[in-house]
Amino acid sequence: MTHNFLTILPTLTTVQDAAQPSEVEAAVAAINSDMGMLWMLISAILVFFMQAGFTLVETGMTRSKNAANIAMKNLLDICVGSLTYWFVGYSLMYGDTSNGWFFWSGLMQGEGADLLFQTMFAATAATIVSGAIAGRTKYSTYAIFSIVMTALIYPIAGGWQWQGSGWLTELGFIDFAGSSIVHSVGGWAALVAAYMVGPRIGKYVDGKVMPIPGHNQVLATLGVFILWLGWFGFNGGSQLAWGGDDSIAASNVILITNLAAAAGGLGALITTWIWYGKPNLPQTLNGALAGLVSITAGCGNMSTLGALLAGLIGGIIVVFSIEIIEKKLKIDDAIGAASVHGVAGVWGTLVIGLWGIDGETGIGLFNGGGFTQLGAQATGVLAYGVWSVVLSFIILKILKSTMGLRVSEEEELVGLDLSEHGEIAYPGKRER
Repeated sequence: MTHNFLTILPTLTTVQDAAQPSEVEAAVAAINSDMGMLWMLISAILVFFMQAGFTLVETGMTRSKNAANIAMKNLLDICVGSLTYWFVGYSLMYGDTSNGWFFWSGLMQGEGADLLFQTMFAATAATIVSGAIAGRTKYSTYAIFSIVMTALIYPIAGGWQWQGSGWLTELGFIDFAGSSIVHSVGGWAALVAAYMVGPRIGKYVDGKVMPIPGHNQVLATLGVFILWLGWFGFNGGSQLAWGGDDSIAASNVILITNLAAAAGGLGALITTWIWYGKPNLPQTLNGALAGLVSITAGCGNMSTLGALLAGLIGGIIVVFSIEIIEKKLKIDDAIGAASVHGVAGVWGTLVIGLWGIDGETGIGLFNGGGFTQLGAQATGVLAYGVWSVVLSFIILKILKSTMGLRVSEEEELVGLDLSEHGEIAYPGKRER
C-alpha cells in the first residue's frame, strides 16, 4: 500500500502535537542515529572502492609486465586488512587504555558500520606501500608486511588520537580523517620499503636517473578519479554522524575536500608546465592526490579559502618532493607514494597549525591562534613519522634477513606477473 506524503502530513502533525517534547527529541535522536549509521555504511563502501583506484593508479604508472602482481597486492590488502583488523587491530586502536599509548579490549572487537568503516582505513594504509616497491618485491614478503601493517603498525598509532583518550588527543593534536594517522604512516613505510628493497634494474645507470614510464596513463587517470570519489567517503564519513548540524558539517567537509583536490591538481600542473616546459600528466595526477592528502587532517578545521590554499601548496610540494627523493636521495619510489602520502601528509597536518579554524575561531599561527596548535601538530607529525619509520625498518630488516625482500634479477626482468604468479595481465606480445 502506497501513501502520498500530503495525505499523511496532517496525521504526522497531530502526532507531533500530542507527543511530549522528550518523546519528540527521542524520536529525532533515533532517526539521526539511523541516518548516521547509514552514512557510515555508504562512506565505508566509498572507501572500499578506493582499493580499485589504487589498483589502477599503481598499475597504470608502472610496467605492464607487473600489472597482475600489483592487482594481486591490492586484492591481498583488502582481504588481509579485513581479517587482521577485525581480529586484533580494532582492539589495539579503540580498546581500553590506562596510559594513552597502548590500547586493548580483547580479540575480535568492533561491530557493524563502525568496524567496517575503520577496516577500510587500515587497508588503505597498507595499500600505500605496494606502489612504491612495485616491480621487484617478493609477493610473500609483501603479504607478511601487509599483515603487520594492518594488525600492529597502523592501529596502535591510530589510537593515540582517534581512540579519544590517547596521548595526542590530550595534547590537542588534530587529524580529522588521517593525513598523518593513515597517509603519513603508510607513506613513511613506503619510503623505508623502497629504500630497503632497492631501485628497479635500469633506474640508475652511471649515476644518471633513467625514466621508467608507466604503461597506461589512462588507467592511472581513471584511478585518480576513483580515489577522488572515494575520498568523499574517506573524509566526509569521518564526521561519524549525520543529521542536523552533523549533516551540515559532513557536507562542508566534502566541499572542502573537493576544493583542495582541484587546487592540488592545478598546483602540480602549473609547476610542471613552468619547470618541464609542458604540463605533465603523471605529476598532475599526483598533485590532485596530494591535494586530497593535504586536506584530510584539516577538512573539519579549515575554511574554503584555507582548504584551497592547502591543496594548492600540497600540489606544488609533491612535484619537488618526487624529484628530490628520486634524484637526490636516489630512492626509487615507483609511483611517488612517499611524496603523495608521506610528505603531503606532513604538510596537511601542519597546515592546521598555520591557518586552521575551530568554528569561527582561528587556531593557527597566521590567524590569531599563536604557536600552541602548531606545536601540537608538529609533535604528532614527528611521533607518527618516527613510529612508522622505526617499526617498518625493524619488520623489513627481519624479513630481509630471513625470507629476502627482492626477487632475483632474472625474475625481475621477465616480470613479476610470470615469475610470481605464472600469468600475465595482458595476453600477447608486450613491449614493457
